[in-house]
Amino acid sequence: MTNRISLAKLAKQAGVSTATVSRVLNGKDVVAPETRQAVLTAIDLLGYERPEKLRRRPTRLIGLIIPELSNPVFPLFAQYLENALTSHGYTPILCTQRAGGVTEDTHVQLLLDHGINGLIFVSGLHADLEANPQRYQKLIEQKVPFVTVNGSNPVIKAPDFSLDDALTMRQAIRHLRSLGHSQIGLAVGPSRFVPVSRKTASFKAEMQRLFPTQPVHVTNTLFTLEGGQAATQKLLDYGCTAIIYGSDIMALGGIQYCQANGVSVPDDLSIIGFDDTPLIRFTSPSLTTFRHPLQEMSQMAVSTLNDMINGVDLEPHSMTFQSELFVRESTSTLA
Repeated sequence: MTNRISLAKLAKQAGVSTATVSRVLNGKDVVAPETRQAVLTAIDLLGYERPEKLRRRPTRLIGLIIPELSNPVFPLFAQYLENALTSHGYTPILCTQRAGGVTEDTHVQLLLDHGINGLIFVSGLHADLEANPQRYQKLIEQKVPFVTVNGSNPVIKAPDFSLDDALTMRQAIRHLRSLGHSQIGLAVGPSRFVPVSRKTASFKAEMQRLFPTQPVHVTNTLFTLEGGQAATQKLLDYGCTAIIYGSDIMALGGIQYCQANGVSVPDDLSIIGFDDTPLIRFTSPSLTTFRHPLQEMSQMAVSTLNDMINGVDLEPHSMTFQSELFVRESTSTLA
């Protein structure tokens, strides 16, 4: 290709030496950026075709929409998804949400305006049973590749990658039962969210199976420290000796409530969290909680999205991943 290019003409047009032109054409880094740009401009002005190594590669962009970052599990998701996207040659555009901030729909439209190649939704409106799923149907009709994470919704015909919430509830209850607990409560977020509804259904079924004569105690609140504190107070009033929380942040709120009100963890109340984010294991007492395969989930989600972008015809499917219970100091035998 370079044989068709006259080094002398390029040098004259760019105002540099033929040796400098040669270095630019061969991709040498020793040329100053402004000099390199002058040679590239001369190539374009003289109507030459740029050598392959000098052509601009189109940027492949993926919109990554996740909830607010105050819950440590979401920055972890963002990190693993970004690593997986980078390994496939994509550049992620991170969009976060918070109450009163930019909506998911606005984020999506802005990303579409930027020509993104695909979208990843983490715990978004796809996981909200009260949200209109038509927004996702429109993306399907527009042939925008996307996958969802944490919130498989059968109405949305797209690949989803979620935790096995039902299994975690059964494991948590069985662990507490092995320690002698039967008065077990569940503290989770709003019931309209898919993971919450699945945790709740599994918790109720397992409790009714193991303890058929006892009432089942579930408290719906917010996925916050304050939500965990409020739920703990309510469930203690019900006589619970153990509580399973829908997030580590809520469980930490539960521990704080107990410490402020003279309730010993785990002597008076055993506590199980959900997420095992890096710093949570250093609480006092250290938290018994579930660790999720976030890296594996992220890699599978990105690999599937990459296949969709490259034209692989995939049937919508839901893939579930098992979490592992890590037993630490916040659970113990019922006194």
